Amino acid sequence: MIAVENLHIRFGSFAAVRNVSFAVGKGKSFGIVGESGSGKSSVLRALAGLNRDWHGRILLEGAPLAPHRPRPFFRRVQMVFQDPYGSLHPRQTIDRQLAEPLIVHGIGGIDTRIPRALDEVALPPNLRFRYPHQLSGGQRQRVAIARALIAGPEVLLLDEPTSALDVSVQAEILNLLADLQAARDLTYILVSHNLAVVAHLCPMIGVMQGGELVETLSVEDLRAGRISHPHTASLRALAIELEVA
Repeated sequence: MIAVENLHIRFGSFAAVRNVSFAVGKGKSFGIVGESGSGKSSVLRALAGLNRDWHGRILLEGAPLAPHRPRPFFRRVQMVFQDPYGSLHPRQTIDRQLAEPLIVHGIGGIDTRIPRALDEVALPPNLRFRYPHQLSGGQRQRVAIARALIAGPEVLLLDEPTSALDVSVQAEILNLLADLQAARDLTYILVSHNLAVVAHLCPMIGVMQGGELVETLSVEDLRAGRISHPHTASLRALAIELEVA
């Protein structure tokens, strides 16, 4: 569904991403894990069409994508951001924010689609006319997911979707994403600094360090310690340490 070949991204003289390649099958999940500044979010933003200054090849179902994306692309590929409060307009009701993608893409049936979208992310219908500040962090992220899904995309790009949430709420959001993927046959690319979060949702993981994809491995190999790069080993050791603590 998604293929990235020899992706390079520069910010001025700084090479943020160098020679990154990976592929994700339709209905599958691929996780990218790395520390802050490793380049993982830069990869996601290039995929989403938010950063046009890149070189290499990005393909959607085998078709190469140009840096400037046409409107139909944004119906097929949507992004969920790290901070749900920052990604939702503070002065617009939830109803308005869910209606906007439908209006942009010329999709009818707004009054039936919005309640269905809220129900799909396990939110009660009475939240429809509230504002983001009247919702909890977990509820705001559910709204952000509903907004990303309401136009019927095939691919979700998830940029640290649980890092701004409490640990108990993180599990709820990850389980919700897993259920939605199964129901809709969605393709996910999940970026996180948290190896446990990525392993929960993605059977295949790419490890980034210093702008490079230093290792790609399965969750089974990760858990069994079948690791080839020392940075992956250090991330695994930290995850185990935090789990024990």
